[in-house]
Amino acid sequence: MFLLALLLFANQDEILREFREFLAIPNVSTDTANIRRNADWLTAAMQRRSIKTRLLEAAGAPPVVYGEILKPGARRTLLFYAHYDGQPVDPREWKTPPFEPTMIADRLYARGASDDKGAIIAMLNAVERGSIQSNIKFLFEGEEEHESTHLQAILRANKELLKADLLFVCDGPVHPSRRQQLYFGVRGASKVDITVYGPNRELHSGHYGNWAPNPAMMLARLLASMKDDDGRVLVDRFYEGVEPLGPLEMKALAEMPAIDESLRKELGLSRNEGGGRALAESINQPSLNIRGFSSAGTGSVARNVVPSTATVTMDLRLVKGVTPQSQTQRVIEHIRKQGYFVTDREPDLDMRLTHPKIARVVVELGYGPARTRMDLPVVSEVVAAVDRIRGPIVKLPTMGGSVPLFMFEQELGIPWIGVPIANHDNNQHAANENIRLQNLWDGIEVMTTLMRL
Repeated sequence: MFLLALLLFANQDEILREFREFLAIPNVSTDTANIRRNADWLTAAMQRRSIKTRLLEAAGAPPVVYGEILKPGARRTLLFYAHYDGQPVDPREWKTPPFEPTMIADRLYARGASDDKGAIIAMLNAVERGSIQSNIKFLFEGEEEHESTHLQAILRANKELLKADLLFVCDGPVHPSRRQQLYFGVRGASKVDITVYGPNRELHSGHYGNWAPNPAMMLARLLASMKDDDGRVLVDRFYEGVEPLGPLEMKALAEMPAIDESLRKELGLSRNEGGGRALAESINQPSLNIRGFSSAGTGSVARNVVPSTATVTMDLRLVKGVTPQSQTQRVIEHIRKQGYFVTDREPDLDMRLTHPKIARVVVELGYGPARTRMDLPVVSEVVAAVDRIRGPIVKLPTMGGSVPLFMFEQELGIPWIGVPIANHDNNQHAANENIRLQNLWDGIEVMTTLMRL
């Protein structure tokens, strides 16, 4: 690895030049034209490295960029996955323009810097620096931040092409202790929008307050009925079906660095939810999260009104044994038990006059959870290899985020391991997303090691 370190030091400027070029292409999932530009850039970057490349397409879908390096006599095939699309941006919230990569201290700021363009750059540079022993395949998706709507169909249509012995998922952060982390499970995710209704137009709060039902207050009460003060979800059967962790997973949890106290200080929290459970233990449970709540206006645009509607967007995180369908249905049943008539369409006057409490519920099922058994021989081999260069590593039974790995499990039937490289404080999905440069250099080292397996 000394030679690799020298090569990295000698080529840092060129690596960063190429990285900046990649980050300068806007990558919001719904920006069709720029997503195509990203795919074209990736294709060219891979071909410069003699990676045989093609686009896997489906009607209405962003292209999946596929590449392969086939080695005569290779004893195994490794598939590397990451996504090149990113979350929406509001430039007003950024301290630097989101698609003008900017160095501040030891970090590079731009949308996609850590999620996932940094990992892609690490993989591409590992190709140049490693003595590759296995067949290597790459799959770079352009729709992960938009629920991977077309990915499963693309996997199904290309099963033979994507055959592999092991999948590496290069998404997510390293441990908050800055130790290298491998993860073996991911949570699924579903999105639920709930709108409740008051008068069919906003009313003067002086003239109609205390008389017209206020939908913001109604929704606040509905949401308060879903969780207790310690964060436990009160929806009936919400935790039913959760597949328990095995002995190796429990041992991995016990061996993890204790970071909760320092993390609370970093985040300005005097307490955490979960009844005393550590963060790593808590994310092995399903969760119900409020993404945002809106009704009329606040602050300088607030008006003296009784609002007409109130809307909340929630996400349901799922763990192994819990499906998107079952969990969203449990939430809908809970809403009904609070006295609401549930519909999936905008209520007309007849519906409003018939039902005193109406909730319009719109569901996006997203995708399910996935987990790889930690007792597989190939897992031990990967853990040992990464531990030699970046150890002692952290083995995380379940990462809190969601990646569409259940699709790979269903369609390709291969085990997978999560190999993140980004710093934990990278502002993933938020304003001022960044990657710490040392994480990028470490990531190239890790990817080089994996390609030598």
